[in-house]
Amino acid sequence: MKTIAVVGLGYVGLPLSLQFARSGVRVLGLDIDPAKVDSLNQGTSYIQHIPSAAVAELVKNGSFAASTDFSRVREVEAIIICVPTPLNRNREPDISYILATGRTIAPHLQRGTLVVLESTTYPGTTDEDLRNVLESGSGLKAGKDFHLAFSPEREDPGNPQSEVARIPKVIGGFTPACLERAKQLYGRAIQRIVPVSSCRAAEATKLLENIFRSVNIALVNELKLVYGAMGIDIWEVIEAAKTKPFGFMAFYPGPGLGGHCIPIDPFYLTWKAREYGQHTRFIELAGEINTSMPKYVVSRVIEALNAQRRALNGSRVLVLGLAYKPNVDDDRESPSYILMDLLKEGGAEVAYYDPHIPVIRPSREHSHWAGTRSVSWDRQTIASFDVVLIATHHKAINYEELAEWAQCVVDTRNAMAVVKTKPGQVWKA
Repeated sequence: MKTIAVVGLGYVGLPLSLQFARSGVRVLGLDIDPAKVDSLNQGTSYIQHIPSAAVAELVKNGSFAASTDFSRVREVEAIIICVPTPLNRNREPDISYILATGRTIAPHLQRGTLVVLESTTYPGTTDEDLRNVLESGSGLKAGKDFHLAFSPEREDPGNPQSEVARIPKVIGGFTPACLERAKQLYGRAIQRIVPVSSCRAAEATKLLENIFRSVNIALVNELKLVYGAMGIDIWEVIEAAKTKPFGFMAFYPGPGLGGHCIPIDPFYLTWKAREYGQHTRFIELAGEINTSMPKYVVSRVIEALNAQRRALNGSRVLVLGLAYKPNVDDDRESPSYILMDLLKEGGAEVAYYDPHIPVIRPSREHSHWAGTRSVSWDRQTIASFDVVLIATHHKAINYEELAEWAQCVVDTRNAMAVVKTKPGQVWKA
């Protein structure tokens, strides 16, 4: 049986590991977090949409095991890297996790092994940055002694249609032989393979996908402000435009961008483009619009409070939904944190409710909120807040009850459109 290693057992690496394990490939999952490794080896999932039973079955039959011992990559035929690629404090690409992984596995890299990077990054990361650390640390040459490829992740947490096996897999190899090895590997677990000419073309493909979304979300966010000033409901306009059977794709406004991809990936290309004397004005403008949305939302909260003759300073504000998208427990880069920070800076007493995130976990960006617990969902608790701000529209939330219990609601997701409320009780933002 073929054995592979997947480095990084988060929202990308774990689903991919399990799909390979289900497909007759023995998988060694590697992570620097001992708690994650122990949990998985006990058959327990720490990601809400991945059932523990699925992990336990594969652990029991020997198809999957987790470890913190990266020297074990010498046992495998292929290594897939799924580590974070955040931005640093200056909003510049931070590929330190990729490079650190490369340095860690390089001394143990065996001849003939395939190394695939899945982390979203700028063109040139695989065939320049990662290749350099692998070659210098192993004494081997990419394309000659080991194979190297890039295949972008396309995970969509919370989407029941997003099955790893059914999402087409874009693959670019450092050489034609590298591409063939990568195609053979992913062909074991993924139904459709989409080969491209190079690692850089594959890297650019993922950036295009997320830049497309970022730019179009920025467009509807801007139109929300323009149409709002005209007394026109952007949500009504989008629903009407959706009826056109060609030439239109619906995107929706919100309180800001969240998740690991859209708020971050476009800036990887913006940064790399400067090396070639190119300026990505469209991408940067979209970024400006999207990052300005939390401040606009807070201004609407202030308007709603003013209508009650209240100031933000001293008011009790409940942020409804901490996850960056509905029906998941994924709070990476969630705009809810920015909203909570802005509200707290304005003197508000801030709390949150999220049925999927009962307690805020430690993170690099929002450690000051770590340990904060979700409030309970009952009439007395909800009514105690001066305003409830809907940031994420989870299906598990009863909006009829919210309409009945809340003193005032500011809705950034059009979630209250399905319920009848008192005039003036709901403010759209």
